[in-house]
Amino acid sequence: MALQITVDPDAATAPFEQIRAQIAEQARSGALPVGHKLPTVRGFAEELGLAANTVAKAYRALESDGVIETRGRHGTFVAAAGDAAQRQAAEAARSYAQRAVRLGLDRAAASAVVEDALRAAYGDVA
Repeated sequence: MALQITVDPDAATAPFEQIRAQIAEQARSGALPVGHKLPTVRGFAEELGLAANTVAKAYRALESDGVIETRGRHGTFVAAAGDAAQRQAAEAARSYAQRAVRLGLDRAAASAVVEDALRAAYGDVA
């Protein structure tokens, strides 16, 4: 199974973000199964016609998000992203809830801030 990524150099979105988003979506959808080995940074950069640092930045972001994992000299693989993403989202929610309480927000105000942020993040226009 080959990794299918396209980068539009004219897009408003940075190339590293295009790579990150496409790999994350393919991992989430199962098109890239858990354990699938990704190409090396240098090899993938050459294939895409990009600088190695661009691909490395995408891989770092994906690893930070728990979508991929690097196993030293063995390579980089698709991780069990659902579990890692769920844990990270739960930790972010706990941290936000604690901060909202410290700031004196009631539940409704704290929830409204989250809803506004989610609408902005998902591009919903209300």
